[in-house]
Amino acid sequence: MGLTLANERAYWLAWSRLKGVGPVLQKRIYEHFGGLAIAWTASAAALQQVDGLGQGLVSSILQQRSSVSPEALLSAHEDQCPAFWTPADPGYPALLLAIPDPPPLLYYRGRPELMADLEAGVAVGIVGTRNPSDYGRRWTRKLTCSLVKNGVIIVSGLAEGVDREAHLSTLEAGGRTIAVLGTGVDVVYPWSNRALYDRIEQEGLLVSEYPNGTAPDRPHFPRRNRIIAGLSRAVLVAEAPLRSGALITARLANDYGREVYALPGSLDNPRCLGCLSLINEGAQLILDDETLLQGLGTLPATQGATSLPESARQLPPPDLDPLLQQVLQAVTREPVKVDHLAQQVPIPTGSLLGALVQLELLGFVVQLPGTLYQRCQ
Repeated sequence: MGLTLANERAYWLAWSRLKGVGPVLQKRIYEHFGGLAIAWTASAAALQQVDGLGQGLVSSILQQRSSVSPEALLSAHEDQCPAFWTPADPGYPALLLAIPDPPPLLYYRGRPELMADLEAGVAVGIVGTRNPSDYGRRWTRKLTCSLVKNGVIIVSGLAEGVDREAHLSTLEAGGRTIAVLGTGVDVVYPWSNRALYDRIEQEGLLVSEYPNGTAPDRPHFPRRNRIIAGLSRAVLVAEAPLRSGALITARLANDYGREVYALPGSLDNPRCLGCLSLINEGAQLILDDETLLQGLGTLPATQGATSLPESARQLPPPDLDPLLQQVLQAVTREPVKVDHLAQQVPIPTGSLLGALVQLELLGFVVQLPGTLYQRCQ
């Protein structure tokens, strides 16, 4: 039987059910074999070629998979939780698949077309403390509204505080918002956000890596932060103390090659110390909403910055490394985003960014504000 979308979808689910195989290993297996259906029938020797799969784990995998029918598992799961994407599905965001540990299943509720909007546009994650000051609330609303007016999709975690302000301000401004939950998408948490949850279900999109009915559990929330970072081209920390999940999100975003912005605050306010720490570590300082928009490349003046130095206009040498040649072919004369390039060139994000740096040093591409790249010829 030939490989079909349904086949591969079933195997993303089946591999995720094997003990000892988490999202990192599952992606490594997928990249090594070029597909999880192919990997399902691989020999022990072939599986041990994957980084992180030792003899003991491989033996466990062989034993577990002998009692699993991926097609039957998928059929039963679709009956229980019909609305979900796997990386084999067109709706699964390429930007999220680019991170080292993408969720093998992404459940959703609301307007799934927003995920396609995310692929075509700019998404910014806005996170922060659950107990913001008046200053933090005011600037979260101000920055959110400015981003929404410029077509930015807002991603957050539907927690109290900054998350709530970001989602609510987006909806009130007529914008698009995606909430990443640490529960099943059918579970409201915290309950105080039930009215906001209902509104996002009607006007936005709720997503989670946890199946329907999953109750709140403390370890779930730090893990969902990687999805917020993974869906976003940039993460903005509005206000956060030193011990805050928002800092986890920001540092993950930095690891994924995404931009990180932090709102400065007073040294006398403990709620601001996390943001000041991020700025000290290299996060971009938010001075006002206009400079933030310019940095993200969402203003027309930034998007239209197409003039290039004549010295950069040169033909690539015929002996250019094949990987660099592949990336160069994906970069156009119009500014293009890194997340779009990640869809065109199926290589790890770190390799893609490294290739872009080399091409820039060689004078074949130029980086514009907002992590946009443009070909020099």
